[in-house]
Amino acid sequence: MALESTTAELPRLRIAVDIGGTFTDLAAFDEAAGELRFGKALSTHDKLVNGIQNTLDGAGVAFRDAHLFLHGSTIAINTLLERTGARTALLVTEGFRDIYEIGRVNRPDAYNLFFRKHVPLVDRSSRHEVHERLLASGAVHKSLDEDHLRSVVRSLKPKGVEAVAILLLHSYRNPAHEVRVKQIVEEELPGVFVSASHELSQEYREFERVSTVAANAYIGPRVATYLGELSEHLDRHGFGGAFFVVQSTGGLFPVEHAQRDCVRMLESGPAAGVIGTQAICEGLGLTEAIAFDMGGTTAKAGVIYEGKPLTTGSALLGGYEQALPIQIPMTDIHEVGTGGGSIARLAQGNALRVGPQSAGSMPGPVCYGRGGTEPTVTDANLILGRLDPEHFLGGEMRLDLPAAERAMREKIADPLGMDLLSAADGVLRIAVTTMSYAVKAVTTERGLDVGGFTMAVYGGAGPLHASAIAREIGIRRVLIPYSPGYFSAYGMLFSDLRYDYVRSCFRRLGTVDFAELEALYAAMEGEGTAAVEGSSVRPESIVLERAADMRYVGQEHAVTVELPRELFEQGDREAIKRHFDAQHAIRYGTSAPGEPAELVSLRTTVTGVMRKPPRHTVPAGGAEPDPEALSRRKPVYFGELLDTPVYERDRLKAGNRIAGPALIEERASTTVLAPGDALEVDSAGNLLIAIGSDAR
Repeated sequence: MALESTTAELPRLRIAVDIGGTFTDLAAFDEAAGELRFGKALSTHDKLVNGIQNTLDGAGVAFRDAHLFLHGSTIAINTLLERTGARTALLVTEGFRDIYEIGRVNRPDAYNLFFRKHVPLVDRSSRHEVHERLLASGAVHKSLDEDHLRSVVRSLKPKGVEAVAILLLHSYRNPAHEVRVKQIVEEELPGVFVSASHELSQEYREFERVSTVAANAYIGPRVATYLGELSEHLDRHGFGGAFFVVQSTGGLFPVEHAQRDCVRMLESGPAAGVIGTQAICEGLGLTEAIAFDMGGTTAKAGVIYEGKPLTTGSALLGGYEQALPIQIPMTDIHEVGTGGGSIARLAQGNALRVGPQSAGSMPGPVCYGRGGTEPTVTDANLILGRLDPEHFLGGEMRLDLPAAERAMREKIADPLGMDLLSAADGVLRIAVTTMSYAVKAVTTERGLDVGGFTMAVYGGAGPLHASAIAREIGIRRVLIPYSPGYFSAYGMLFSDLRYDYVRSCFRRLGTVDFAELEALYAAMEGEGTAAVEGSSVRPESIVLERAADMRYVGQEHAVTVELPRELFEQGDREAIKRHFDAQHAIRYGTSAPGEPAELVSLRTTVTGVMRKPPRHTVPAGGAEPDPEALSRRKPVYFGELLDTPVYERDRLKAGNRIAGPALIEERASTTVLAPGDALEVDSAGNLLIAIGSDAR
């Protein structure tokens, strides 16, 4: 009897929380009851833990009832982009003090006389040379001068340095000097955050490596402190389970790893949304989809191609012209500064601009009534009738329509000589055009035909604009998943433990020794398997995947090619070459089957597959929605005011069909169905929308 009571009281919840620029979202899965619960609260940027606790309180769940806590946050990326990180010093090989500032010497805007290069996170006065040198083979050319190093490190004490980044030439071949430098820094500067480049990247390209380790050190103290505070908060509230953070790949890693390798969680929230999209696509049999997330501050897009999320070995953060490269595996996501809180302003010459400045959660859009004075995208949607002031967040937050109208009229409409509705519509048109760039960046610019993809749209603001974005770029099918307003948090429930490894290995494909390749892959796979098996949770299985960065002989940049394991076992050079040719053709529109190829880097992904929540289902119904699903009718602006039916999503059933115009409301989002569109509800509760001519 006692055993039954103890078993019943075991923690049964799997909790996932995603912190965005405006809202913090929660998805909790009760494994015993098979139920999902959701929570949403305004992000509390002065103390992020408070916003997390507010979501749990609102959803009626407690940390003590959970055995697994999954977390994604924008704190890492925001610290980097806002330049609010730690005072950082950089230790670099003698003679290479300026590689971080010189960069690639590229000039993207060749004829712009006012062009400015990237601005390093560590200024020159904080970059110090270390007397040592390794050769490209990893052999020691000049031994590490420890006495000189200690004098340099001691000089940092009075400068109030909070973090130290270490980049020594060719440490990806031989990390011994970096390991010793880190030991000495930790001895001389106890309590300072220290990061060495070989811990983050085992690839060549010194500029990318120094930029990555500098970014990790720069954001490290703030991110590590926050995660530490959150861990303490969990302990105080009775949480005794495992705490994992979502990486930029969408995979999970332990919080103690996240506190050291903070740069791996730069895109944690958006990546989780892509993982959630992949899970939905598997259920629907879709292999090509665009994952589009629009929240309160930004809009992000990623791609599912041939059933898998597209990833990249590096990313440029901060815009191409002045971007800082980060050389770690990441989900290939493009982001633009347009969200529900993006501010509409008149620039010089009365040109209307929307974003990238955002009202965030404080003060928020004017209609939130929290002190905002400038009109935003959310205010425009409210004015056009697409949001209901009485039903926002299920009625928990009442929106101030008169205040939104007054701000839009005074700031935009009157100065432009426009009526109120046309001004609000103009704000949305500009926002939609900007957001379409994010989709093009991960499809058209990658050599993919956007017309052949289904666009899965989520985020609190995404479904409001899904139809307009699809029309803008020629997408014919849109999917609004179950609970889109919580979708990034929901996607975390489908994430797996994941470890990615890369080793630079320059070899001609025609003469490569496959035994040597097998040894390199085996070493990486062994390290990843040990990490998964050493975690505090037991995955259902471990999956090993291989890839390689390849290029034609004479090229500078490489293409990542996924390669089946059997190709290495069989030593099939021709098949590996065919895979590369095909991937090169997709990426660049051309290939050269007759040209020799070479390997640049080997990649391995080790995944600990976690048990997934069951597929959400809704009851079946007829083609016509039940009468009680139609809550009311209201005028909504679509170029003109149209009498528009408003449906409650929770009352729609599988098989229901709706023709536009229509609004489908739920607690954390509203889907706009434009005139000419047609919607059908599937058995999982997803809204499948055919756009324009495809609807007919």
